[in-house]
Amino acid sequence: MARLPRLNLPGHLHHVIQRGNNRQRIFVDSEDFEMMLSLLAENAQKYGVAVHAYVLMDNHFHLLVTPASGTALPQFMQSVGRRYVQYFNRRHGRTGTLWEGRYRSTVLQPERYLLACMAYLDLNPVRAGHVVQASDYPWSSHAHWLGLRHERLLTPHALYWALGNTPFAREAAYAALVQAGIGSQDQADLTTSALSGWALGEPGFLQALQQHTPRRINRSQAGRPPLKTN
Repeated sequence: MARLPRLNLPGHLHHVIQRGNNRQRIFVDSEDFEMMLSLLAENAQKYGVAVHAYVLMDNHFHLLVTPASGTALPQFMQSVGRRYVQYFNRRHGRTGTLWEGRYRSTVLQPERYLLACMAYLDLNPVRAGHVVQASDYPWSSHAHWLGLRHERLLTPHALYWALGNTPFAREAAYAALVQAGIGSQDQADLTTSALSGWALGEPGFLQALQQHTPRRINRSQAGRPPLKTN
């Protein structure tokens, strides 16, 4: 069966995953992590991609982004991926591919999944056993949204602003949200949706989203869409 094209809709929230080939390490030390963050910040500005959250793990990374145009996300990911591989191979004396194929991504309903996905990313190092608390991990956006540091890479989503009327209120509300964690179903749905490419959201959101693309957006749609009649 032919591979589905990625959902790539400007102005919509996307969850992106890029893995290392054969699950190999793509970050060896802090210099590698810092290079990736630098490339993400540079290319997000260049191509018009708002990055709302990220986490860089040893062998993969996640991004939560909103692209401004239909070409923004693929151009952004292509540039970051190509330049990081050139840097990584040169620095570590290796050749060949670094990535496990193309990046995976899909569209999320912000009202339902933005904050859940931010917490999902922040808690990834905790689930992997790297740290006890999300705030102990240096290579995620968690500290920025708690007001512990400032990163030029990041752009707040309107739903983050809605957490409170002051920076302190927003930071406290977000800290409590991450501390509470996310449900196992949301965790599984966020992973599956990004890896499969199916959009994730409530029925009304999915129905409206389908009007913007000829590509099927979720697995439950069987067969071809009905023909329009006059």
